[in-house]
Amino acid sequence: MAISLYDVSVTAYLQGLNGAKTFLEKGRAHCQEQGIDLKSVLETSLYADMRPFSYQVISLVHHSRGAIEAIQAGAFSPPAAETTLDYVGLQTLVADAHAALGEVKRETVDALENGDVAFQLGERKMPFVVKDFLMSFSLPNFYFHATTAYDILRMKGVPLAKRDYMGGMRAKA
Repeated sequence: MAISLYDVSVTAYLQGLNGAKTFLEKGRAHCQEQGIDLKSVLETSLYADMRPFSYQVISLVHHSRGAIEAIQAGAFSPPAAETTLDYVGLQTLVADAHAALGEVKRETVDALENGDVAFQLGERKMPFVVKDFLMSFSLPNFYFHATTAYDILRMKGVPLAKRDYMGGMRAKA
């Protein structure tokens, strides 16, 4: 049996977003228990020239739900750099993305496999075939931003383990 584009994209996004829901909740609980200001977490970066935690969470949503929306529209642009979402708002954003992707039909994604989508940044456009956009651009970005958000929480002392990041693995029943 061949693996479909839906299998390698939407199911991977759902698993990763499920993991993000877990580590975000553990992060919120830990910070509240330890008296760590959640606003300070939102502004934390791993390094001075990196975007903060809030942007990492927004980007993991953008490179999952937003990527599936982009392949249908034919265009993808970076998310806005600024946000007014608080920590709980970011959790809601992730939960909403997970729910929305849960509604995406396999046939919809698979039918777009050889379609066109362009990454656009200002006047610059980078054209992709949909399958290549998802596999070589969106998924790597999704995992980068999820890992960075996870790492920032670890840096803040949140007791997370790899299983918190992994989400629900698709193990044989």
